[in-house]
Amino acid sequence: MTKTASNLQIDSSRLWDTIVSTAQFGGTPKGGVKRLTLSVEDKQVRDWFRQACEQAGLEVSIDSLGNMFALRKGRDMSKPPIGLGSHLDTQPTGGKFDGILGTLAALEVIRTLNDAGIETELPLCITNWTNEEGSRFAPAMMGSAAFVGDFTVEDVLSRKDAAGISVAEALDSIGYRGNKPVGAQPFTGFIELHIEQGPILEAEGKTIGVVDHGQGVLWYDGKITGFESHAGSTPMHLRRDALATLSEIVLAVEKIATELGPNAVGTVGEAVIASPSRNVIPGEIAFTIDMRSADATIMDQLDQRLRAAVAEIAPRRKVEVALDLVWRKEPTHFDPALVGSVESAANALGYQNRRITSGAGHDACNLNTRIPTAMIFVPCKDGISHNELEDATQPDCAAGANVLLHTVLSLAGVAK
Repeated sequence: MTKTASNLQIDSSRLWDTIVSTAQFGGTPKGGVKRLTLSVEDKQVRDWFRQACEQAGLEVSIDSLGNMFALRKGRDMSKPPIGLGSHLDTQPTGGKFDGILGTLAALEVIRTLNDAGIETELPLCITNWTNEEGSRFAPAMMGSAAFVGDFTVEDVLSRKDAAGISVAEALDSIGYRGNKPVGAQPFTGFIELHIEQGPILEAEGKTIGVVDHGQGVLWYDGKITGFESHAGSTPMHLRRDALATLSEIVLAVEKIATELGPNAVGTVGEAVIASPSRNVIPGEIAFTIDMRSADATIMDQLDQRLRAAVAEIAPRRKVEVALDLVWRKEPTHFDPALVGSVESAANALGYQNRRITSGAGHDACNLNTRIPTAMIFVPCKDGISHNELEDATQPDCAAGANVLLHTVLSLAGVAK
C-alpha cells in the first residue's frame, strides 16, 4: 500500500450527511425510518443510490430480484471485484443505520478513492441486497440467499406479502426487476459494515467489532386450532383455548432457550387471533417463532425440545398445533483470512476492537457459503435496533467506514 493510501481517511462529514439525508425516504415522526422492501419509499432510496453511484463513476446493474451492483473498474479487470455493501430496506419501525450504514459507507469508500485519485488493482463492487429484513416478504435476506442458490428465483418471485402482493409484482411496480441473472456477478471476497444491533461494543468501550461468527437461525410458522365458544358459558375444564395454548408455547420457548444458554435465544415475535372478540374464547391463532444459536448442535437441541414441548402441550389443551420449520440457516464461520484483514486494519488505525459473534442474520452470512466474507461492526446506542430509537455516533460510523476502506485496499491492492 502506498503512503498516500495508508494515510487515507474517509470524509466523516460527507458520510454523516448522506446518513441523515437518506433517512428522509420513509422517515417517521419519531425520527425512525419505515422503508419496507420494494415499497414506494424503497424505490425512492434506490433511485437516489443509483444516481449517487453513477455520479461517482460506477456502472450500475440490477438482477431479476432487484439486487443492485455498482462496479468501479480496477487495473486488472480479469479478476472478480471485492464486494462491499449491505441493504437499504428497514423494519416497520426501523432506524437510520441498520443496513444503510454499510451501503452508504461503501459509497463513501468509492468517493474517497476518487478524491485521492487512487486506482485499485482489483475492481470494487457496491451492492444493495433485496429484502434483507424480511419484514414484508419471508424469508429474510432472500436476495442474497437466491444469489448463492439457497432459493430459486422462481420461488422468491412467487412469495407474497400480507396483502397478497408477490415479490414479482412488487418489483415490477417500482421498476426494479432487472435483466442481470441472479448469481451472475462474481466476487473475489465481500466485506459488510453494520451496526452491532447489540450492547457488547458499547458496554466494553470498543469502537470496532471484528465479526468472526454468525448465529444460525430457525424460523417457524405455527397455527393453533382450538374451538371458539362463549367466554361466559363455557366451563374452564371444557375449553379448547388457542390463546392459553400459545401462552404455554411462549413460556416453553423462553425456558428452552434459557436452559440451552448462554449460546441460545428464542422469541415468539408474532401472534394473530382469528376473528378476535372480547367475549369469545380464541379458537385459532397463527404465530411465529425465532430461535438462534452459533452452535449447530444446540440448534438441533432447540428444534427437538421445542417439538417435544408442543407435542406435550397440544393434547393436554385439547387443541391441534401445526409447527412448520420454514427456514434454517446454519451458523456462519467467516473467512479467517478476511477476518484477519479487518482486524489488521482496525489495529493499524488505532481503534479499540474485539472479536465478536453476530446475533443477527446478515446478507454476508448467506454470501459466506459461496465466497470469502467478513463483517465489521460499530456500536449502536444501548444496543437498540429494529426500533425508531436506533442510534450511532458520527465518529463510530466514520471509524467503521475507515476500517472498511483499509480492509478493501488490503484486499484489492493499489495499482502501481
